[in-house]
Amino acid sequence: MAVDKVWNKLWIESDSIAVILAVKVLASFGREEVVLAESEITMAVVVPSVLLQFLVYTSFIVFVSLLCFGEKSFAYGRDEVSESIHQSTVHVIVVSTILPPKSCSSFTSFKDRRSIPLLKIVHRHSPCSGSFHPEGQKKRATTNQILSTEQILHQDQIRVESLHYKLSNKSKMSQEQSSKATVLPAKSGVSLGTGNYIVRVGFGTPKKYLSLMFDTGSDLTWIQCKPCVRYCHEQQESIFNPSESTSYSNITCNTSECSQLKSATGNTPACGSSSTCIYGIQYGDQSFSVGYFGRETLTLTPRDVFNNFRFGCGQNNRGIFGKTAGLLGLGRNELSFVSQTSQKYGGRFSYCLPSSSSSVGYLAFGVDRSVSSTVKFTPMVIDSRGPSFYFLEIIEINVGDRKLEISASVFSFSGMIIDSGTVITRLPKTAYTSLQSAFQQLMSSYPSAKPLSILDTCYNFTDYDEVNIPKISMLFKGGVTLDLDPSGILIGASASQVCLAFAGNQDDKDVGILGNKQQQKLEVIYDVARSRLGFVPGICK
Repeated sequence: MAVDKVWNKLWIESDSIAVILAVKVLASFGREEVVLAESEITMAVVVPSVLLQFLVYTSFIVFVSLLCFGEKSFAYGRDEVSESIHQSTVHVIVVSTILPPKSCSSFTSFKDRRSIPLLKIVHRHSPCSGSFHPEGQKKRATTNQILSTEQILHQDQIRVESLHYKLSNKSKMSQEQSSKATVLPAKSGVSLGTGNYIVRVGFGTPKKYLSLMFDTGSDLTWIQCKPCVRYCHEQQESIFNPSESTSYSNITCNTSECSQLKSATGNTPACGSSSTCIYGIQYGDQSFSVGYFGRETLTLTPRDVFNNFRFGCGQNNRGIFGKTAGLLGLGRNELSFVSQTSQKYGGRFSYCLPSSSSSVGYLAFGVDRSVSSTVKFTPMVIDSRGPSFYFLEIIEINVGDRKLEISASVFSFSGMIIDSGTVITRLPKTAYTSLQSAFQQLMSSYPSAKPLSILDTCYNFTDYDEVNIPKISMLFKGGVTLDLDPSGILIGASASQVCLAFAGNQDDKDVGILGNKQQQKLEVIYDVARSRLGFVPGICK
């Protein structure tokens, strides 16, 4: 009997759906006509219904289970691969870690890296800055102004605008027209806005420890000095008095040392009534310092003492200096700290910036033997617009698993510097637009928020404990890839307003800036003598 007839007879005479399914399954294993005897069919129907249903149902379940198991195995493998790809292109971060801390965490020990001198770093507007002190000295209970995220971004924009001005042709024309004067011109020689990070060094004999901002975008080191002929801003320690130091001396006019000030400050030095060389420097946030150019003994550690260090002894100082005593210049000019100590340190320094405003980092000088010799370096570029700045050559930017389609000419036209004093990385307008678009696409599942000062790509994470954000990396010449830590991708004022920590320049010709936000949790090595810069992940904890 043909299968069709068997099917019809079973449908009528059997009350078991399982029998029908079993015949269907068996028929599917062969395409030939299956013939069964009438007696066989009758016998099949006579078989007790319950037993038959049990046998066929069991076979069917095993068959279907095998199919399902195979499908589930395939699905699991596919999901596993998808999850692996997902994890390699995103960071999973706790929202609370993005927000500004309200208290200072305990200081970190760097005893395992004592082969070179280390100076602890704190942020000048952090909860830690008031309790900052050198080892072996008591803490000073001071109250420091802690700025909001919006205020910090506002000051950051002032610094960037002054930096762009300094590196523009307008600045050069203005400097050529400036005349000798102790009063600083409104535009000529405007340097960068003051820095963000504080270290402590000793001045004089006997030495007196002072808190200084350090800045890779500045060259001249200066501190406030008594008698403060016009004005001195409030600072954490008592103001340095050169008359109480046995190692202080003034530098006179018409010397090669005095003439070096013009390239370091952008202003022509003046000459005092006693033939003393007078310096003047003005910053983009309208802060300034004017005073005597002198020599003094500078102490980093008991084993790192520098005699006749050339610096500014400020008699008239105004501005937003965060209760620091002055500034330590780490630029490339011959008057910078890096150049003046090159005989001992070989023109090399590095730093691990605090990973948040509630933590500390360190500033190191010399060659650190504990750093792997396999570290890759990207060459520093000397640019005529600013020879003392640290220019780098950026090649590409990646967001998630996607390389942004940005023409190489966009980066080469603007150039880029790395700067410890700028907070938010600035990109050429074309490059930023591409970055912003890619980031927004990958963050489309999160609710947006209103802009925060200069930042226009913001999100509301109020209803989230954790969020997934795309990884961002930057490739520099020499095959050096900078993989940004999550702390270098987002910045937040509150959970309801967390933003992409990048901003675009107004024009593609304005210089790009690799800011300190993107340098967090990386050791950045400045090998000035060999004109190269390296990034070391995993060392800054």
